[in-house]
Amino acid sequence: MIDTDDALRHLLEKTRTIAVVGLSPNPARASHEVAQYLMTQGYIIIPVNPACDQVLGLKCHASLRDISGRVDLIDVFRRSEEVDAIVDDAIAIGAGAVWLQLGVIAPQALQRAEAAGLQTVMDRCTKIDHRRLLG
Repeated sequence: MIDTDDALRHLLEKTRTIAVVGLSPNPARASHEVAQYLMTQGYIIIPVNPACDQVLGLKCHASLRDISGRVDLIDVFRRSEEVDAIVDDAIAIGAGAVWLQLGVIAPQALQRAEAAGLQTVMDRCTKIDHRRLLG
């Protein structure tokens, strides 16, 4: 699991495409704010939310498995108990990393992701760490 500033910086620098699982269309929600910030920093954002057709002007995907093309990072804004299935999907699509947002704790699921070769981050915010390390 990535937990040093150097490793976090490296992950954020090499990442280009981020699938945001649980991206809300509500601007007051953290997922919306974080995804919008990441877009302003040059990342390609892929919304994943089965309840939406579009978020931030981008086509929404019902699940990670519906995405065609490479995904460098899966940014997870879902409850901890939902992470197992998200990790299964991340492994299936060959994602590079899984990042669990603040308050999302699923160590066993991340161990499976790491065993499959994915980098992992848990209980951290991509926006906060990006601003702190690269902003």
